Amino acid sequence: MIPLQLHAIAEITGGVLNEQADPDAWATGFVEFDSRKISPGGLFVALVGARSDGHEFARAAVEQGAVAALVARDVDAPAVIVPKVEQRAGDNSDLAARDPDGSTRAVVAGMSKLAAYVARDLAANHGLSIAGVTGSVGKTSTKDLIAVVLSAAGETVAPPGSFNNEIGHPYTVLRCTESTDFLVAEMSARGIGHIAHLATIAPPRVGVVLNVGSAHIGEFGSKDNIALAKGELVEALPSAADGGVAVLNADDPLVAAMASRTAARVVTFSTTTDAADYYATDIELDDVARATFTMHSPGNERQRVRLGVFGAHQVSNALAAAAVGIESGMDAVTVARALSQAQGVSVNRMDVNTREDGVTVINDAYNANPDSMRAGVAALGFTAAARPGARSIAVLGEMGELGGDSVQAHRDLGDELGRYHVTHLVAVGESEAMSALVEQARARGIATIGATGVEDAAAQVSEILATPPAGEEDWQMRTDRDVVLVKASNAVGLWAVAERLLSGHTLRKAAGSDLQKHEETR
Repeated sequence: MIPLQLHAIAEITGGVLNEQADPDAWATGFVEFDSRKISPGGLFVALVGARSDGHEFARAAVEQGAVAALVARDVDAPAVIVPKVEQRAGDNSDLAARDPDGSTRAVVAGMSKLAAYVARDLAANHGLSIAGVTGSVGKTSTKDLIAVVLSAAGETVAPPGSFNNEIGHPYTVLRCTESTDFLVAEMSARGIGHIAHLATIAPPRVGVVLNVGSAHIGEFGSKDNIALAKGELVEALPSAADGGVAVLNADDPLVAAMASRTAARVVTFSTTTDAADYYATDIELDDVARATFTMHSPGNERQRVRLGVFGAHQVSNALAAAAVGIESGMDAVTVARALSQAQGVSVNRMDVNTREDGVTVINDAYNANPDSMRAGVAALGFTAAARPGARSIAVLGEMGELGGDSVQAHRDLGDELGRYHVTHLVAVGESEAMSALVEQARARGIATIGATGVEDAAAQVSEILATPPAGEEDWQMRTDRDVVLVKASNAVGLWAVAERLLSGHTLRKAAGSDLQKHEETR
């Protein structure tokens, strides 16, 4: 955050200072929700949740070094008290879902005003360039790749993990300082107007739309409504004359159609056609589905890129990241080099580890929807297919927020497992949707086991892994063995299955890397 005195913060947020606050005191550090993470000069943000109330930790935050707290009611510590905010009718945002008395809504509104002020000041006076990215699938992975690319050109701030909603977004903006050159803003939506709101906090100059899928279709009602929401990003961009650039996926018709909704200059990316501005050819996958490809960019530039992230779908994400870098003034050689050096950043997102006994575990358990499930199953199928005789084991939990489409979507997932010749399914959970998945998987000839939870699932998989396939006497001596995919919506918590499968094993993280203990990587 830029240095600001408390009286300025009160004015920006529409709040008032309590009696303990010194109007001339300077906030020189970052904002934090956790009083234990406050650094000297920081500003503590008092959020109220289902299990704790940040207002109760304001004094501890100040004792830890905070100059003051941003609060919805007076506390026994220096504070900026922000006004209450009325909840919008029909608000289905993440914030509304966990804000029992409106206090968090008030504090987040104040934090958002502060973030908007900082973003505009840094853009106007210090050259901050903001890139926004949205899409139904791949936002976090692409955000990580964009950050890697832009970091090769200057100091870059990007959200940790999936800080992409009305709380995480302003928090990330307030990590920027006068020395920040680039901000990468990941933008999510659970309804119409959400992305438009995030764009008012940190107005992007470059906007990337990856795809329109069926994530959150239960809230939106249709893919057309999802497209309407995702397109709010390109509508928020400045005109082409003012430097605005919309980066659109030419392989998704609903995204390509967004070109008519923006005044920005439009560039496209594709893995299927050379008619796009940025496209890939000669795509090859190694034995753990890491892609190597030729990147084509404007000016007839061609660069070979070898990705360290996993899955064929990452080629499209990498092209989007390349477009952001080159449209931000970088040369294609530097961009290709940066992409080739990129590794997975966000936890539980296509995190691929191979144990010393040859078993590979693909931990993609942070979230799931039909599109990301297809990508995960494809990575599982491809990786196992490169290992003759290897079993492919899908440990899957329910995909949430699909509304009335949930049962059919899970039944279709069973067909997808069959398409990629997955040999085993461990289905975690007993809902109607999971029953549909189990029924369809069995109909496709997949060995299917039900599991009640994390411990049961981990035990079932471990038993499969410990039993050599019929006729494979030398199985224990193989350097590449079975492949396990762990994936579900975040609430299921299936990443713990991956943790249990890896715990205590020495890992081969990537080709050419040293062996390292699992305990040292977590």
